[in-house]
Order: sequence, then structure tokens, then C-alpha cells
Amino acid sequence: MGRWIAAAGMLALVLWSPELSAQTAGAIAQEPLTLINAVVLNVVDGTMTANRTVVLREGRIASTGTGAAPSGTRVIDLRGRYVVPGLIDAHTHIGTLRALRTALESGVTTVRSSGVSSYVDVGMRELVKQGTVAGPDVLAAGYHVRPSVAEEAFLDHPGLAGLMRAGMTSPDALRRMVQANISRGVDWIKVLATERAGTAETDPRKQVYTEAELKIVVDEAATKGLSVQAHAHGAEGALAAVKAGVRSIEHGTYLSDETLTLMKDRGTFFVPTYATVIDLVEPGGDYDNRDLHLRGTHMIARLEDTVKRAHQAGVKLVTGADTSYGPQSVTRISREVAELTRMGMPPLAALQAATTRAAELLHLDKQTGQVSTGFEADIIVVERNPLEHIGTLQDPLLVVSNGRVGLDRLNFGK
Repeated sequence: MGRWIAAAGMLALVLWSPELSAQTAGAIAQEPLTLINAVVLNVVDGTMTANRTVVLREGRIASTGTGAAPSGTRVIDLRGRYVVPGLIDAHTHIGTLRALRTALESGVTTVRSSGVSSYVDVGMRELVKQGTVAGPDVLAAGYHVRPSVAEEAFLDHPGLAGLMRAGMTSPDALRRMVQANISRGVDWIKVLATERAGTAETDPRKQVYTEAELKIVVDEAATKGLSVQAHAHGAEGALAAVKAGVRSIEHGTYLSDETLTLMKDRGTFFVPTYATVIDLVEPGGDYDNRDLHLRGTHMIARLEDTVKRAHQAGVKLVTGADTSYGPQSVTRISREVAELTRMGMPPLAALQAATTRAAELLHLDKQTGQVSTGFEADIIVVERNPLEHIGTLQDPLLVVSNGRVGLDRLNFGK
């Protein structure tokens, strides 16, 4: 589910936006920083260490010791505030630089795209890498593979024109669509195993690809070393996707015990995007539709039950906001973490779903997700201990991504 964006030409337009001209005028410096008087949370074991000095250099965490601040660095006194790894959003539909910035300001320092048009996610990934824009690191997926692919895909790949009416249903068509995405440099492949929940005319329980068809997608992605994320609400489609070898199931509202057991055995990750179902039933946000409200009222109870059963079964849960971070969006990863704790996950496990576990899903567990020496300088600073006050994640005071300060609200004094 999610609001997929028809964004042809959007990236070029946003690059000329006056409000973003400052951040696109050249590379943003990775200023050496030292955070003193910090309380560092180890999200691997839940331990807290006070009075730490955290040094950030060249986009990495240089040290987390107890010494004085080294010379030549900008010093920020945290006065006992808490340093936590930057949050990871493993399911986004970000289509503009303004939205990317919004995600960063919410405390998210890494995102995995889950379907956009015109390969804007590939463009954003490169701009962030170059330091031209401040934003989370982006893992791109381009167009998601589904029977009726967005028409923008044929504008990007006119060589696929013969499939425009026939749809992506034959083995050859599936391979060609995966290859088309790969040709544009994506990091992941997204496939639909069931229909969507976020459009009133579709039924999220309905399976759209068989296990054999999904395996074609998985195998073709594997030729370039890419993993596959599968949109799957319904029980049958999700089971087929897991059997086909996808790395993660997205949404998973109606997952059966059989599927959860298989996911545990195979190490398949689960990205429930629970907060977006809340968005279906609450006023405002990305969805304001009577039919979707009625659907969400039913789905939210089912998904909560599924999340609880998945956690009890030992399935690896990961956070995803399933939003475009647009002007109306109210869904955030910090809300997802809070909801996981409300559903019975220990606060540390819920926070791991947004840090270490998410990094593992994305093959980034040696790079980000921890406040540890040598890891990327992806951190947030919060006022309170998140293991005791999980809601503090919704109010980040400092956000640093790749050593670049994206948000600083620590000191308003003169």
C-alpha cells in the first residue's frame, strides 16, 4: 500500500526550487563535530554510558570515549542528553527533495524506496552521496513490478512499449521489467504479491502473482546481487512470496501462522507499516476516504494481531512508514516504534527494529544502525531515555546524517 507518486520531471523542478537553492548550491561540508557530556545508548544490548565524548569526522564516528574534545572540531555540549542511532525507514515513497528533507528532520537517516516514478530515488541517492543535499541515505527501487506498471515506466523505457497493454504477466515481461530497473542502477527490486490496500477499488487480500512468477523476479534480481521486497497483505500471496525467496514482506496484514513460521525459518524480514493503517482510520494525513476508513477499521485489528504473532514467533520486524513525507503526511518512524512498544515489544526490541534490525535487512549492518566507532555518523539526540520514554524519539533535537547536521534545535538561547 502507500501513495505511489507520478513524479516525471519532479526532481528537476525541485532542484530549481528557491527554498532549496541553498542546499543545492554545492557540497555540504562534513564538519568535524564533538558531542560532549553525552549519554550514549548501545542499541545492541540496551546499555547506557554517561559522560561520553563522541567525535564525528569525515562522515564517520571516530570515537566514543571519555577524553576532552580534540582541537579543530566544533563542540556541542549535550548536557546529559541521549545519543541514539539515526532511524531507518525501510518502506518509503519519497518523490521530492523537500520530502527527503522532511524525513531527515524527523530523525530518519536511511530510507529504502518502495516505488516511485522516473527514478527520482536514484537521483536523490546520488545527490545525497555527493553531499549536494542534506538527507537520509537512499536505497532506490525505481518502479515496482506489478501486472499494470505505472505508465511513466514506458516513458522511461519506451522499449517496453509492447508490454503496455499486455501487462507484466509473462515470464519474459517480468524479467524485462526487473532488467529495466537494474539498468537504471537501483539497489532493490519491489514486487506486488497482492493488491493494494490504499486504493478503494482494489482488494488487498487478492494474490496477483504465483510463487513461480515471484521466483522469476527473485532470480532475475539475484543475477545482479539484488534482493526483493514484496508488497503482500493477503495470506496466499505472502506465502507465495516467502516461498519464492523474497527478503522482506511489506505490510503483511493477513499473514498466516504457516507463513510466519516459514519466515522465521528462512530469516525473512517483516515490515508491517502499522502506522500507515492508523492513517487510514484517522482524519487527515495521506488518506481521507470513506471506503479506506472502513477498510482500515477492520485491517488495523488484524495487523496488530499479526505483528504480535510475528514477534512471538521470532520473526525479524523492521520499521517502515509507507509515506511520501508530503505536506499532508503525519506518519513517521518514531510513531511506528511507539506502536510496536504498545503492542508488547520491549522498547529496546522496538528501537532495534528501526536501527540494527533494519540495517541488517538492508545489508547495512556493518555501516549504520549503531553509535559505534567506524560506523557512519548517523545519529540523533533526544531529551529523554528512549527505553523509558519511547515518545522522545518523536522530538529529535539534533539530527546528523553522514556527518552532516540536518537539524539542530539544541540551543535557542542568545
